[in-house]
Amino acid sequence: MTSTRVGDYARVEQTIRYLDENFRDQPDLEALAARVGLSPWHFQRLFRRWAGISPKRFLQFLTVDHARGLLERSMPVLDAAFDAGLSGPSRLHDLFVVTEAVTPGDVRRGGDGLTIRHGLHDSPFGRAGLAVTERGLCMLAFAPREAGDESWFVDRLAARWPRADLVADRRATRAEAGRIFGGGGGPVPLHLRGTNFQIRVWEALMRVPPAAVISYRDLARRCGDERAARATASAVARNPVAFLVPCHRVIRKTGPFHNYAWGAERKRAILGWEQARFGEGREEARAA
Repeated sequence: MTSTRVGDYARVEQTIRYLDENFRDQPDLEALAARVGLSPWHFQRLFRRWAGISPKRFLQFLTVDHARGLLERSMPVLDAAFDAGLSGPSRLHDLFVVTEAVTPGDVRRGGDGLTIRHGLHDSPFGRAGLAVTERGLCMLAFAPREAGDESWFVDRLAARWPRADLVADRRATRAEAGRIFGGGGGPVPLHLRGTNFQIRVWEALMRVPPAAVISYRDLARRCGDERAARATASAVARNPVAFLVPCHRVIRKTGPFHNYAWGAERKRAILGWEQARFGEGREEARAA
């Protein structure tokens, strides 16, 4: 992964932000390319390399009506995924079949005696901070747009594990970054700290396949209590491992995407990227 990849995502995110605000005007390729300082040919090539589909095709993933349609089409897929226990054969979901929750004693100790190694890495969705213990990946977070150094990620780690020994060690997290974002394969054990209910919600999220979405109420029902939608939303918001525990796949029944800790544009980017690779109508997408 290179800085060019991160620069590509910055242009894509800028485009998504513009499309979100102007999708009713159906801006053409020339207008989109001009906004990021590229020729139409180079911009089309960049966007296809990143998303696998054209900007015009990606535009449909940003509309409220399409979001509602995704919810409707996801239900048969989700039924099968939950019945099977996990979400199916895709490589993304094969990565995280090993989950180890912390004990109540671990929670009380706040990470006392625990060493957490952390580092920043490139991803298809900008810079990402990864943190690992000897038991697995305990945090994955995307860098805010204004972030400079790694301090934003260290602050998040310290808030979650106040007594742990935090060690900057990019080599220790390189293998996980390669498996998650670079197609390296192999399992990524997760070391999750949360209440029993939060763990249950996060495990349910991992049964939502790529290119499918679920509402908060339906996720609560999958966790055993449809009335607990608000508590479920709170558990989703406290998810410490972005992307692998796919909280980006939870959307409101009304369609808006503005409920993601790492920004609405990034949520759209991840969902659109998954739609291009795992969604229905791939042949149509390639032809668009």
